[in-house]
Amino acid sequence: MDVLYWILIGCAFTVAFVGLVYPIIPSVVFIVLGFMLYGVFFSFEPLTLTFWLIQAMFTAVLFGADYVSNLIGVKRFGGSKAAIWGSTIGLLVGPFIIPIAGVIIGPFIGSVLAELLVHQKDLKTSVKVGFGSLLGFVSGVFAKGLIQALMLVIFLFYVRG
Repeated sequence: MDVLYWILIGCAFTVAFVGLVYPIIPSVVFIVLGFMLYGVFFSFEPLTLTFWLIQAMFTAVLFGADYVSNLIGVKRFGGSKAAIWGSTIGLLVGPFIIPIAGVIIGPFIGSVLAELLVHQKDLKTSVKVGFGSLLGFVSGVFAKGLIQALMLVIFLFYVRG
């Protein structure tokens, strides 16, 4: 049974990493699910208060990483708040319109359209802002991936003693 339990825990963690590039999946929920499954299947004893406090800190950082990376990417390339909203909407809607590629194309198109329609910027400037949004998304995925990997390393450190 232990093997089956670890497979289920591993599946929760895998889904969390899939959520990095498919934002409709709440990555942090699946990481915590993996922790909880370990506690239910084996024991909560190794998951001390210190463990949960560390994980809560990283969870807060994960929530902020998306917003901050997108904000920096858009602002650095001259974008507005409308471009940030357009990028976010594109990130959520894109995968449904264009499966898989929509994750990359959606934020780009969303921010470009926001700049064109809301602020009536020229196409060249709007595309530049779209590129910034794309860069922000990619850097956010990278940062969140590192944070999630660190959360798992800490988890393994605590459960292996």
